[in-house]
Amino acid sequence: MITAVAGAFAAADQEYLFEARQMQALSFIVHIPLVCFGIAFPAMVLFCEWRWLRTGDALYRTLARRWAKVMLALFAIGVVTGTILSFELGLLWPGFMASFGNVFGLGFTMEGFSFFIEAIFIAIYVYGWDRLRPRTHFLMGIPVVAAGITGSWFVISVNGWMNHPGGFALRDGRAVEARPWSALFANEFFWHEFVHMYFAGYIVAGFLIAVPYAWSFLRGRWSRYHRTALTVGLSAAAVAAPLQIVIGDWAAREIARHQPVKLAALEGLGKTTRGASEHLLGWYNGAEVVYGIEIPRLLSLLAFHDPDATVAGLNTVPVQDIPPVNVVRLAFQSMVGIGTLLALLGLVFLYVRLRHKRLPGSRWFYRAVVAAGPLSVVALLAGWVTTEVGRQPWIVYGVMRTGQAVTGASGIPIGYGTLIVVYLGLAGGVWWLLHRFSRVPLEEHHD
Repeated sequence: MITAVAGAFAAADQEYLFEARQMQALSFIVHIPLVCFGIAFPAMVLFCEWRWLRTGDALYRTLARRWAKVMLALFAIGVVTGTILSFELGLLWPGFMASFGNVFGLGFTMEGFSFFIEAIFIAIYVYGWDRLRPRTHFLMGIPVVAAGITGSWFVISVNGWMNHPGGFALRDGRAVEARPWSALFANEFFWHEFVHMYFAGYIVAGFLIAVPYAWSFLRGRWSRYHRTALTVGLSAAAVAAPLQIVIGDWAAREIARHQPVKLAALEGLGKTTRGASEHLLGWYNGAEVVYGIEIPRLLSLLAFHDPDATVAGLNTVPVQDIPPVNVVRLAFQSMVGIGTLLALLGLVFLYVRLRHKRLPGSRWFYRAVVAAGPLSVVALLAGWVTTEVGRQPWIVYGVMRTGQAVTGASGIPIGYGTLIVVYLGLAGGVWWLLHRFSRVPLEEHHD
Protein backbone atom coordinates (compact mmCIF):
# COMPACT_ATOMS: atom_id res chain seq x y z
CA MET A 1 0.00 0.00 0.00
CA ILE A 2 1.14 3.52 -0.68
CA THR A 3 0.43 6.46 1.55
CA ALA A 4 -1.63 8.19 -1.11
CA VAL A 5 -4.58 5.87 -0.48
CA ALA A 6 -5.04 7.46 2.94
CA GLY A 7 -6.82 10.30 1.18
CA ALA A 8 -9.75 7.96 0.55
CA PHE A 9 -10.77 8.30 4.19
CA ALA A 10 -12.62 11.30 5.53
CA ALA A 11 -10.92 13.20 8.34
CA ALA A 12 -12.58 12.72 11.72
CA ASP A 13 -12.97 15.13 14.59
CA GLN A 14 -9.52 15.31 16.21
CA GLU A 15 -10.68 16.72 19.53
CA TYR A 16 -10.61 13.38 21.32
CA LEU A 17 -7.66 11.72 19.60
CA PHE A 18 -5.22 12.21 22.49
CA GLU A 19 -7.79 11.11 25.08
CA ALA A 20 -8.74 8.02 23.07
CA ARG A 21 -5.08 7.04 22.76
CA GLN A 22 -4.55 7.41 26.49
CA MET A 23 -7.65 5.36 27.28
CA GLN A 24 -6.59 2.57 24.94
CA ALA A 25 -3.04 2.65 26.30
CA LEU A 26 -4.26 2.34 29.90
CA SER A 27 -6.30 -0.74 29.07
CA PHE A 28 -3.42 -2.26 27.15
CA ILE A 29 -0.94 -1.68 29.99
CA VAL A 30 -3.24 -3.53 32.37
CA HIS A 31 -4.10 -6.38 30.02
CA ILE A 32 -0.86 -7.31 28.30
CA PRO A 33 0.99 -8.69 31.39
CA LEU A 34 -2.03 -10.96 31.95
CA VAL A 35 -1.62 -12.21 28.37
CA CYS A 36 1.90 -13.30 29.30
CA PHE A 37 0.53 -15.43 32.09
CA GLY A 38 -2.10 -16.84 29.73
CA ILE A 39 0.68 -17.91 27.35
CA ALA A 40 3.20 -19.32 29.81
CA PHE A 41 1.68 -20.04 33.22
CA PRO A 42 -0.54 -23.01 32.25
CA ALA A 43 2.49 -24.80 30.81
CA MET A 44 4.39 -24.30 34.08
CA VAL A 45 1.46 -25.61 36.12
CA LEU A 46 1.14 -28.63 33.84
CA PHE A 47 4.89 -29.24 34.04
CA CYS A 48 4.63 -29.50 37.84
CA GLU A 49 1.76 -31.97 37.58
CA TRP A 50 3.68 -34.00 35.01
CA ARG A 51 6.64 -34.17 37.41
CA TRP A 52 4.32 -35.47 40.11
CA LEU A 53 2.92 -38.15 37.81
CA ARG A 54 6.40 -39.16 36.70
CA THR A 55 8.20 -39.14 40.07
CA GLY A 56 5.44 -39.53 42.64
CA ASP A 57 6.86 -36.54 44.53
CA ALA A 58 3.88 -34.94 46.29
CA LEU A 59 5.61 -31.56 46.41
CA TYR A 60 4.96 -31.08 42.69
CA ARG A 61 1.27 -31.87 43.16
CA THR A 62 1.06 -29.33 45.96
CA LEU A 63 2.78 -26.72 43.81
CA ALA A 64 0.55 -27.41 40.80
CA ARG A 65 -2.64 -27.19 42.88
CA ARG A 66 -1.64 -23.89 44.48
CA TRP A 67 -0.54 -22.37 41.18
CA ALA A 68 -3.73 -23.56 39.49
CA LYS A 69 -5.76 -21.31 41.80
CA VAL A 70 -3.59 -18.35 40.86
CA MET A 71 -3.96 -19.27 37.18
CA LEU A 72 -7.74 -19.23 37.50
CA ALA A 73 -7.75 -15.86 39.29
CA LEU A 74 -5.52 -14.24 36.67
CA PHE A 75 -7.63 -15.74 33.88
CA ALA A 76 -10.77 -14.20 35.41
CA ILE A 77 -9.12 -10.77 35.65
CA GLY A 78 -7.89 -11.15 32.07
CA VAL A 79 -11.45 -11.80 30.93
CA VAL A 80 -12.53 -8.46 32.35
CA THR A 81 -9.64 -6.46 30.92
CA GLY A 82 -9.82 -8.22 27.55
CA THR A 83 -13.54 -7.52 27.28
CA ILE A 84 -12.92 -3.84 27.98
CA LEU A 85 -10.29 -3.75 25.23
CA SER A 86 -12.65 -5.34 22.73
CA PHE A 87 -15.34 -2.77 23.47
CA GLU A 88 -12.83 0.05 23.15
CA LEU A 89 -11.97 -0.99 19.60
CA GLY A 90 -15.51 -0.30 18.49
CA LEU A 91 -16.21 2.68 20.72
CA LEU A 92 -12.95 4.58 20.27
CA TRP A 93 -11.99 3.61 16.71
CA PRO A 94 -15.24 3.20 14.75
CA GLY A 95 -13.66 4.27 11.45
CA PHE A 96 -11.13 1.47 11.72
CA MET A 97 -13.71 -1.18 12.55
CA ALA A 98 -16.17 -0.06 9.89
CA SER A 99 -13.59 0.10 7.11
CA PHE A 100 -11.56 -3.05 7.82
CA GLY A 101 -13.59 -5.29 10.13
CA ASN A 102 -14.29 -7.70 7.28
CA VAL A 103 -10.53 -8.20 6.82
CA PHE A 104 -9.31 -8.80 10.38
CA GLY A 105 -12.56 -9.79 12.11
CA LEU A 106 -11.74 -13.47 11.61
CA GLY A 107 -8.82 -13.11 14.03
CA PHE A 108 -11.02 -11.87 16.86
CA THR A 109 -13.66 -14.50 16.08
CA MET A 110 -11.14 -17.30 16.38
CA GLU A 111 -9.74 -15.72 19.55
CA GLY A 112 -13.28 -15.92 20.97
CA PHE A 113 -13.37 -19.68 20.33
CA SER A 114 -9.98 -20.02 22.05
CA PHE A 115 -11.30 -18.09 25.03
CA PHE A 116 -14.32 -20.36 25.47
CA ILE A 117 -12.20 -23.50 25.19
CA GLU A 118 -9.79 -22.12 27.77
CA ALA A 119 -12.62 -21.12 30.13
CA ILE A 120 -14.24 -24.57 29.96
CA PHE A 121 -11.10 -26.58 30.51
CA ILE A 122 -9.55 -24.31 33.11
CA ALA A 123 -12.68 -24.81 35.24
CA ILE A 124 -12.48 -28.59 34.77
CA TYR A 125 -8.78 -28.53 35.61
CA VAL A 126 -9.01 -26.41 38.76
CA TYR A 127 -12.06 -28.15 40.23
CA GLY A 128 -11.20 -31.65 39.04
CA TRP A 129 -8.21 -32.46 41.22
CA ASP A 130 -10.14 -34.83 43.51
CA ARG A 131 -12.84 -35.76 40.99
CA LEU A 132 -10.81 -37.09 38.06
CA ARG A 133 -8.20 -39.76 37.75
CA PRO A 134 -4.68 -38.27 37.82
CA ARG A 135 -3.86 -38.88 34.15
CA THR A 136 -7.29 -37.75 33.00
CA HIS A 137 -6.87 -34.59 35.05
CA PHE A 138 -3.48 -33.95 33.45
CA LEU A 139 -5.01 -34.31 29.98
CA MET A 140 -7.63 -31.70 30.88
CA GLY A 141 -4.81 -29.19 31.26
CA ILE A 142 -3.50 -29.60 27.73
CA PRO A 143 -6.38 -27.62 26.09
CA VAL A 144 -5.74 -24.82 28.60
CA VAL A 145 -2.13 -24.57 27.44
CA ALA A 146 -3.12 -24.77 23.77
CA ALA A 147 -5.93 -22.21 24.06
CA GLY A 148 -3.68 -19.75 25.88
CA ILE A 149 -1.28 -19.89 22.95
CA THR A 150 -3.86 -19.80 20.13
CA GLY A 151 -5.77 -16.92 21.73
CA SER A 152 -2.73 -14.67 21.60
CA TRP A 153 -1.81 -16.14 18.20
CA PHE A 154 -5.04 -14.91 16.61
CA VAL A 155 -4.92 -11.45 18.22
CA ILE A 156 -1.30 -10.89 17.25
CA SER A 157 -2.18 -11.84 13.68
CA VAL A 158 -4.41 -8.74 13.65
CA ASN A 159 -1.60 -6.55 14.91
CA GLY A 160 0.76 -8.03 12.34
CA TRP A 161 -1.76 -7.13 9.65
CA MET A 162 -2.03 -3.56 10.98
CA ASN A 163 1.73 -3.25 10.58
CA HIS A 164 1.81 -4.90 7.15
CA PRO A 165 -1.69 -4.68 5.64
CA GLY A 166 -2.79 -6.80 2.72
CA GLY A 167 -5.45 -9.25 1.65
CA PHE A 168 -7.97 -6.67 0.42
CA ALA A 169 -8.67 -4.01 -2.16
CA LEU A 170 -9.63 -0.46 -1.22
CA ARG A 171 -12.71 1.11 -2.76
CA ASP A 172 -14.36 4.36 -1.59
CA GLY A 173 -12.62 4.15 1.76
CA ARG A 174 -13.76 0.57 2.47
CA ALA A 175 -11.93 -2.75 2.21
CA VAL A 176 -13.46 -5.02 -0.43
CA GLU A 177 -12.52 -8.39 -1.86
CA ALA A 178 -11.24 -9.35 1.59
CA ARG A 179 -9.10 -12.46 1.96
CA PRO A 180 -8.88 -12.82 5.77
CA TRP A 181 -6.69 -15.94 5.95
CA SER A 182 -4.15 -14.41 3.60
CA ALA A 183 -4.31 -11.04 5.35
CA LEU A 184 -3.77 -12.42 8.84
CA PHE A 185 -1.44 -15.36 8.41
CA ALA A 186 0.53 -14.66 5.24
CA ASN A 187 1.78 -11.17 6.07
CA GLU A 188 5.43 -10.47 6.77
CA PHE A 189 4.96 -9.21 10.32
CA PHE A 190 2.82 -11.93 11.88
CA TRP A 191 5.40 -14.62 12.61
CA HIS A 192 8.15 -12.56 14.19
CA GLU A 193 5.60 -10.63 16.27
CA PHE A 194 4.04 -13.85 17.56
CA VAL A 195 7.33 -15.57 18.37
CA HIS A 196 8.63 -12.39 20.03
CA MET A 197 5.50 -12.18 22.19
CA TYR A 198 5.53 -15.90 22.96
CA PHE A 199 9.02 -15.75 24.43
CA ALA A 200 8.15 -12.49 26.20
CA GLY A 201 5.32 -14.39 27.90
CA TYR A 202 7.75 -16.86 29.43
CA ILE A 203 10.18 -14.10 30.42
CA VAL A 204 7.55 -12.00 32.19
CA ALA A 205 5.65 -14.88 33.79
CA GLY A 206 8.83 -16.71 34.78
CA PHE A 207 10.52 -13.76 36.47
CA LEU A 208 7.33 -12.58 38.19
CA ILE A 209 6.68 -16.09 39.54
CA ALA A 210 10.24 -16.22 40.86
CA VAL A 211 9.95 -12.89 42.71
CA PRO A 212 8.07 -14.04 45.87
CA TYR A 213 10.34 -17.07 46.28
CA ALA A 214 13.50 -14.99 45.82
CA TRP A 215 12.07 -12.61 48.43
CA SER A 216 11.52 -15.58 50.74
CA PHE A 217 15.21 -16.46 50.39
CA LEU A 218 16.20 -12.93 51.37
CA ARG A 219 13.94 -13.18 54.43
CA GLY A 220 15.44 -16.49 55.52
CA ARG A 221 12.63 -18.82 54.40
CA TRP A 222 14.16 -21.36 52.06
CA SER A 223 12.34 -24.67 52.21
CA ARG A 224 12.37 -27.25 49.44
CA TYR A 225 8.98 -25.95 48.33
CA HIS A 226 10.40 -22.44 47.82
CA ARG A 227 13.47 -23.76 46.00
CA THR A 228 11.42 -25.90 43.64
CA ALA A 229 8.93 -23.15 42.84
CA LEU A 230 11.69 -20.66 42.11
CA THR A 231 13.52 -23.17 39.93
CA VAL A 232 10.47 -23.81 37.72
CA GLY A 233 9.70 -20.14 37.13
CA LEU A 234 13.27 -18.98 36.80
CA SER A 235 14.24 -21.82 34.46
CA ALA A 236 11.53 -20.81 31.99
CA ALA A 237 12.61 -17.17 32.04
CA ALA A 238 16.33 -18.00 31.93
CA VAL A 239 15.95 -20.07 28.76
CA ALA A 240 13.65 -17.58 27.02
CA ALA A 241 15.56 -14.37 27.81
CA PRO A 242 18.78 -15.10 25.84
CA LEU A 243 16.80 -16.53 22.92
CA GLN A 244 14.73 -13.34 22.82
CA ILE A 245 17.81 -11.42 21.71
CA VAL A 246 18.04 -13.57 18.57
CA ILE A 247 14.32 -13.14 17.92
CA GLY A 248 14.65 -9.40 18.43
CA ASP A 249 17.33 -9.29 15.73
CA TRP A 250 14.92 -11.07 13.38
CA ALA A 251 12.16 -8.56 14.19
CA ALA A 252 14.47 -5.57 13.69
CA ARG A 253 15.51 -6.76 10.24
CA GLU A 254 11.86 -7.18 9.22
CA ILE A 255 11.20 -3.61 10.37
CA ALA A 256 14.18 -2.41 8.33
CA ARG A 257 12.70 -4.07 5.22
CA HIS A 258 9.04 -3.12 5.59
CA GLN A 259 8.89 -0.09 7.93
CA PRO A 260 12.05 1.95 7.26
CA VAL A 261 10.55 5.07 8.86
CA LYS A 262 10.00 3.19 12.11
CA LEU A 263 13.62 2.00 12.03
CA ALA A 264 14.80 5.56 11.46
CA ALA A 265 12.71 6.69 14.44
CA LEU A 266 14.10 3.92 16.65
CA GLU A 267 17.61 5.16 15.96
CA GLY A 268 16.98 8.87 15.42
CA LEU A 269 18.42 8.75 11.91
CA GLY A 270 17.54 12.10 10.34
CA LYS A 271 19.06 11.56 6.90
CA THR A 272 19.46 8.54 4.66
CA THR A 273 22.97 7.27 5.34
CA ARG A 274 25.29 4.65 3.94
CA GLY A 275 27.13 2.88 6.75
CA ALA A 276 24.81 4.37 9.39
CA SER A 277 25.99 4.65 13.00
CA GLU A 278 24.18 3.42 16.10
CA HIS A 279 23.65 5.88 18.96
CA LEU A 280 23.26 4.67 22.52
CA LEU A 281 21.25 7.05 24.72
CA GLY A 282 21.17 10.68 23.60
CA TRP A 283 18.33 12.89 22.36
CA TYR A 284 16.96 13.51 18.89
CA ASN A 285 16.88 17.28 18.28
CA GLY A 286 14.90 17.19 15.04
CA ALA A 287 17.89 16.58 12.81
CA GLU A 288 20.25 14.18 14.60
CA VAL A 289 20.97 12.49 17.91
CA VAL A 290 22.96 14.61 20.36
CA TYR A 291 24.63 13.62 23.64
CA GLY A 292 24.61 9.96 22.61
CA ILE A 293 27.39 7.39 22.34
CA GLU A 294 28.05 6.83 18.63
CA ILE A 295 29.14 3.42 17.34
CA PRO A 296 30.10 3.79 13.66
CA ARG A 297 28.32 1.64 11.04
CA LEU A 298 26.65 -0.53 13.65
CA LEU A 299 23.09 0.36 12.60
CA SER A 300 23.72 -0.78 9.03
CA LEU A 301 25.31 -3.98 10.32
CA LEU A 302 22.43 -4.78 12.69
CA ALA A 303 19.65 -3.87 10.26
CA PHE A 304 21.03 -5.49 7.09
CA HIS A 305 24.04 -7.52 8.28
CA ASP A 306 26.17 -5.27 6.10
CA PRO A 307 28.21 -2.42 7.66
CA ASP A 308 28.07 -0.49 4.36
CA ALA A 309 24.30 -0.85 3.79
CA THR A 310 22.24 2.28 3.18
CA VAL A 311 19.62 3.00 5.85
CA ALA A 312 16.66 5.24 5.01
CA GLY A 313 16.29 8.33 7.20
CA LEU A 314 13.35 10.33 8.48
CA ASN A 315 13.89 12.78 5.62
CA THR A 316 12.33 10.26 3.23
CA VAL A 317 8.77 11.09 4.37
CA PRO A 318 6.85 14.31 5.10
CA VAL A 319 7.02 15.69 8.63
CA GLN A 320 3.42 14.67 9.34
CA ASP A 321 4.35 11.03 8.69
CA ILE A 322 7.16 10.91 11.27
CA PRO A 323 6.37 9.20 14.60
CA PRO A 324 7.34 10.81 17.93
CA VAL A 325 11.02 9.96 17.68
CA ASN A 326 12.21 10.40 21.25
CA VAL A 327 9.29 8.43 22.69
CA VAL A 328 10.06 5.55 20.36
CA ARG A 329 13.83 5.73 20.93
CA LEU A 330 13.45 5.73 24.71
CA ALA A 331 11.06 2.78 24.61
CA PHE A 332 13.25 0.82 22.22
CA GLN A 333 16.46 1.38 24.13
CA SER A 334 14.72 0.58 27.43
CA MET A 335 13.46 -2.69 25.99
CA VAL A 336 16.87 -3.64 24.60
CA GLY A 337 18.77 -2.57 27.71
CA ILE A 338 16.51 -4.38 30.17
CA GLY A 339 16.27 -7.40 27.89
CA THR A 340 20.05 -7.68 27.79
CA LEU A 341 20.29 -7.54 31.58
CA LEU A 342 17.58 -10.18 31.94
CA ALA A 343 19.41 -12.41 29.46
CA LEU A 344 22.64 -12.07 31.47
CA LEU A 345 20.80 -12.90 34.68
CA GLY A 346 19.28 -15.93 33.00
CA LEU A 347 22.67 -17.12 31.78
CA VAL A 348 24.12 -16.82 35.29
CA PHE A 349 21.29 -18.95 36.65
CA LEU A 350 21.66 -21.58 33.92
CA TYR A 351 25.45 -21.75 34.39
CA VAL A 352 25.23 -22.33 38.14
CA ARG A 353 22.31 -24.72 37.80
CA LEU A 354 23.84 -26.85 35.04
CA ARG A 355 27.51 -26.60 36.00
CA HIS A 356 27.24 -26.92 39.79
CA LYS A 357 23.83 -28.69 40.09
CA ARG A 358 22.53 -26.17 42.60
CA LEU A 359 20.89 -22.78 42.92
CA PRO A 360 22.99 -19.61 43.21
CA GLY A 361 23.88 -18.78 46.78
CA SER A 362 24.56 -15.04 46.52
CA ARG A 363 22.04 -12.70 48.09
CA TRP A 364 22.79 -10.24 45.28
CA PHE A 365 21.51 -12.76 42.77
CA TYR A 366 18.17 -12.96 44.55
CA ARG A 367 17.98 -9.19 44.86
CA ALA A 368 18.46 -9.08 41.09
CA VAL A 369 15.64 -11.61 40.62
CA VAL A 370 13.31 -9.48 42.74
CA ALA A 371 14.14 -6.49 40.53
CA ALA A 372 13.87 -8.56 37.34
CA GLY A 373 10.15 -9.20 37.87
CA PRO A 374 8.93 -5.61 37.50
CA LEU A 375 11.71 -4.80 35.02
CA SER A 376 10.48 -7.56 32.72
CA VAL A 377 7.05 -5.88 32.67
CA VAL A 378 8.70 -2.54 31.86
CA ALA A 379 10.55 -4.18 28.96
CA LEU A 380 7.31 -5.78 27.76
CA LEU A 381 5.45 -2.45 27.75
CA ALA A 382 8.41 -0.65 26.18
CA GLY A 383 8.41 -3.20 23.38
CA TRP A 384 4.75 -2.62 22.63
CA VAL A 385 5.26 1.16 22.74
CA THR A 386 8.01 0.64 20.16
CA THR A 387 5.65 -1.35 17.94
CA GLU A 388 2.52 0.77 18.27
CA VAL A 389 3.86 4.31 18.66
CA GLY A 390 6.55 3.61 16.07
CA ARG A 391 3.77 2.90 13.56
CA GLN A 392 2.17 6.30 14.04
CA PRO A 393 0.54 8.26 12.52
CA TRP A 394 -0.95 5.11 10.99
CA ILE A 395 -3.48 2.75 12.56
CA VAL A 396 -3.21 0.64 9.38
CA TYR A 397 0.31 1.24 8.12
CA GLY A 398 0.35 3.38 4.99
CA VAL A 399 -3.44 3.10 4.55
CA MET A 400 -5.42 4.73 7.37
CA ARG A 401 -4.24 7.36 9.83
CA THR A 402 -5.13 7.00 13.49
CA GLY A 403 -6.86 10.39 13.36
CA GLN A 404 -9.18 9.08 10.65
CA ALA A 405 -10.26 6.16 12.80
CA VAL A 406 -11.00 7.91 16.10
CA THR A 407 -14.50 8.54 17.39
CA GLY A 408 -16.01 12.00 17.35
CA ALA A 409 -18.26 11.25 20.33
CA SER A 410 -17.94 13.08 23.62
CA GLY A 411 -17.58 11.51 27.03
CA ILE A 412 -14.12 9.98 26.70
CA PRO A 413 -12.81 11.71 29.87
CA ILE A 414 -15.67 10.18 31.85
CA GLY A 415 -14.88 6.74 30.47
CA TYR A 416 -11.20 7.26 31.20
CA GLY A 417 -11.91 8.12 34.82
CA THR A 418 -14.24 5.15 35.15
CA LEU A 419 -11.56 2.85 33.78
CA ILE A 420 -9.06 4.06 36.36
CA VAL A 421 -11.52 3.23 39.15
CA VAL A 422 -12.26 -0.20 37.64
CA TYR A 423 -8.59 -1.07 37.23
CA LEU A 424 -7.73 0.06 40.73
CA GLY A 425 -10.52 -2.19 41.99
CA LEU A 426 -9.19 -5.10 39.94
CA ALA A 427 -5.66 -4.50 41.22
CA GLY A 428 -6.96 -4.55 44.79
CA GLY A 429 -8.86 -7.75 44.07
CA VAL A 430 -5.79 -9.45 42.60
CA TRP A 431 -3.66 -8.42 45.57
CA TRP A 432 -6.29 -9.72 48.02
CA LEU A 433 -6.62 -13.06 46.21
CA LEU A 434 -2.87 -13.63 45.90
CA HIS A 435 -2.34 -12.64 49.53
CA ARG A 436 -5.07 -15.03 50.61
CA PHE A 437 -3.63 -17.87 48.52
CA SER A 438 -0.20 -17.28 50.02
CA ARG A 439 -1.59 -17.58 53.55
CA VAL A 440 -3.15 -20.99 52.95
CA PRO A 441 -1.01 -23.64 54.71
CA LEU A 442 0.77 -26.13 52.49
CA GLU A 443 -0.95 -29.46 52.16
CA GLU A 444 2.29 -31.14 53.17
CA HIS A 445 5.46 -29.79 54.70
CA HIS A 446 8.57 -30.17 52.54
CA ASP A 447 11.76 -29.11 54.25
